Amino acid sequence: MRGKWFARPGRFKTRMVMMIVGVLLQGFGLSLLRQINLGTDPCSLFTQGVESHVPLSFGTCQLLCHLVTFAFVLRFDVSYIGFGTVGNMVFLGYISDFFAWVWQSVLPQGFFESRAVDWAFLVPALAVFILGASTYMSAGLGSSPYDALPFIISHHVKRVPFKAIRMAWDIAFMLGGILLGARAGIVTVAVAFFLGPVISFLQKKLQVFLT
Repeated sequence: MRGKWFARPGRFKTRMVMMIVGVLLQGFGLSLLRQINLGTDPCSLFTQGVESHVPLSFGTCQLLCHLVTFAFVLRFDVSYIGFGTVGNMVFLGYISDFFAWVWQSVLPQGFFESRAVDWAFLVPALAVFILGASTYMSAGLGSSPYDALPFIISHHVKRVPFKAIRMAWDIAFMLGGILLGARAGIVTVAVAFFLGPVISFLQKKLQVFLT
């Protein structure tokens, strides 16, 4: 896989742009999901649970959580590691922190405390988050450790369908986040059960940029 990226420089540049744009969009969408208090994706929910117990920022907590799962990817299948791995693992949480700071700086105090505002932002925020995730994954430059491990598990547990493994993986992190005190919501449930199929659909559409 790695050889393909460097054998055709034009395509590699396109993939890099897609990866960077995807991570930026995902971080932007995640910052809004964190503000509207209707839940986040299971991985971020788990990070929020960890964040509530330590004096560290969301971005730093997410990086530390990813480093733990990254160790398993290094141990069992390094083929999932690439520029996209670093982009998502290192920068996604900090991009989300940056935009969260922007919202707190430019919007009136208590802006996101209104239920009407939260529900108004729900679909746009979730759409941007999913589009960002699909774009960075479509670039084919590596997956985040969180996204890579279900594939690795599926490779070793072939009798269980990948969709079931991915769903169990997301639900486990969702429950972990709840046990740590994070607040789940409609977004958490929707992502845990439907993110995979939606991303698969969008990835097929985004392949036009790589042909």
